[in-house]
Amino acid sequence: MIIKSTIDRIMEATDIVEVIGEFVQLKKRGANYVGLSPFANERTPSFTVSPAKGIFKDFSTGKGGSAVTFLMELEKFSYPEALKWLAKKYGIEVEETVEAPENREEELRRESLMIVTAYAAKFFHESLLDTDEGKSIGLSYFKERGFSTEIIKKFELGYSPDQWEAFTSSALKEGYKEQFLTESGLSVKRDNGNLYDRYRGRVMFPIHNFTGRIIAFGGRTLKKDKNVPKYVNSPESDIYHKSNVLYGLYFAKKAIREDDNCYLVEGYADVLSVVQAGIENVVASSGTSLTVEQIKLISRFTKNITILYDGDAAGIKASLRGLDMILEEGLNVKVVSFPEGHDPDSYVRSVGTAAFKKHIDENKKDFILFKANTLLKDVGNDPIKKAGIIREIVESIAKIPDSIKASVFIKECSFLLQIDERALLSELNKMRQAKAKKDGQQQSSASRYAEMPDEPHFFDEPVIIPEPAKEESFQEKEIIRLLLLYGSKMIDWDGIANTYIGPFIIAELGDVTFEHAVCKMFVELYRAEVENGVLPEDSHFIHHPDKGIVDITVDLLTSKYTLSDNWMDMHGIMIHDETSNMKATILGAIFHLKKHKVEKILEGLRTELKNADNQADQEILLDKYIRMKKVEKSISDFLGSVIIK
Repeated sequence: MIIKSTIDRIMEATDIVEVIGEFVQLKKRGANYVGLSPFANERTPSFTVSPAKGIFKDFSTGKGGSAVTFLMELEKFSYPEALKWLAKKYGIEVEETVEAPENREEELRRESLMIVTAYAAKFFHESLLDTDEGKSIGLSYFKERGFSTEIIKKFELGYSPDQWEAFTSSALKEGYKEQFLTESGLSVKRDNGNLYDRYRGRVMFPIHNFTGRIIAFGGRTLKKDKNVPKYVNSPESDIYHKSNVLYGLYFAKKAIREDDNCYLVEGYADVLSVVQAGIENVVASSGTSLTVEQIKLISRFTKNITILYDGDAAGIKASLRGLDMILEEGLNVKVVSFPEGHDPDSYVRSVGTAAFKKHIDENKKDFILFKANTLLKDVGNDPIKKAGIIREIVESIAKIPDSIKASVFIKECSFLLQIDERALLSELNKMRQAKAKKDGQQQSSASRYAEMPDEPHFFDEPVIIPEPAKEESFQEKEIIRLLLLYGSKMIDWDGIANTYIGPFIIAELGDVTFEHAVCKMFVELYRAEVENGVLPEDSHFIHHPDKGIVDITVDLLTSKYTLSDNWMDMHGIMIHDETSNMKATILGAIFHLKKHKVEKILEGLRTELKNADNQADQEILLDKYIRMKKVEKSISDFLGSVIIK
């Protein structure tokens, strides 16, 4: 467990705009920053960062919180992992208390996998640079490919010795557990229980996650044996899901944001060669088919993708079929192909940096037009084939969510395909209507399934899920809001002075039980701080490890809309300012909540009176009822005389 003083230092050092800016393209708007939500596919920014409050709020999904919360939501970090990421970023040493070994092992399972992969990367890198075998085989291979020492060190390239247990025995000797060696895929267990190295005799390409930690490896064989697979990649694990990872993104994200474009290639070597050529905004799908998750990773930084294709014609046609999803995500796609037999890696080594960049600039084409030109080459004079190609191209255009952009492509394809524009538009509309109908049916079906409970029941019997009454929940949240906004302000009212609003509210509500679970927890936390002589600020709850506390704090501190400073001057409309009469604001909230609680008690007493079996019980209940009615009247009188007037 990270000690509180370390957490405080991390929070003090953290610049939320700087942190989130590494993941989301932010633009300043007034006192805040805005950007497209990294949690949802949207075209209008609804994601807001407030540097003054140190919080973010995503109005598309409702997510919000501190920089720590952001990392937990986006990168699926645990609370300690997010803190450690920030500590590393700001150069803060993390101090932790000692926990029981069994608890620590459970909590740090993912961290243990990260640690063992980091050790493996160091082992492979040192084997490449510092051993005779590594230098003569691995390093000479990288040098023959033209990779500089700088690139080798930057991407932490390595070499796994051509021995059965070189890495495994070293890791076990250093105290790393078999469990994590096998789960990470670094070692493989034989039938007799012994371990051996997965990557022996291969050059190693470490795969970094979005935040720079090594989570997996790709190993390339240098042997000519056709029975030996050319590449061996890490298996899926708790820290590595290949569909969510792009090779090189950690190094490329800053350049992607600055250039507002991402170059997409296929393999590890392509990335290394292109980066060495001075083009840093390049990533690879690492030989896997491009996934929606990978596209969304890119869309955090730019809406523009330029695909650098290999020169193989068959490969290009195969890839075309899987790229419509980029259009569907609303991104702009350009394509560059290379001469037959070349890929980005071989071409840049063949012609040099200047000619490579010139080739990209002169040959990039919009994806739709590139697809049309590529597919039409094999059609000839066959009208059936041409009709099929036209339909396939219109299907791609139908994926584009921007109707104006789609209509532009229809016009250009009409000229290129020599077919009437109205015919293309008609086909486009048919496809969109069919998709809308299909989506509507799926949504309706999903809604029906969502309404069905886990256990079978008679459908004419309603399923009732108890929850706090909306009015009661609203009133309890109003108390939390006032504690957050004004708890640390001094009271300056007639008859009450020399105290703070926060402790005053807590004292006044000492006899009130909160029904809303998170509100109840919040008040208990606030009360505990006050009893310890501390007046908690909103940052205490923004950085709290409990997600419910963070969510309610951010929800009550943020608003999707802000009122213009010129509202009064432009429209002559006065807006109520609750701070102009703080006595009415605070006491009104307290006594409205008390009044509601008393009404619930009275309702319960009425039910008990109705069901009472004997006169003695009725008299006791009636006495309680009369006393509670007096309390209700006194609260109503107070609200009428102090608040309303």
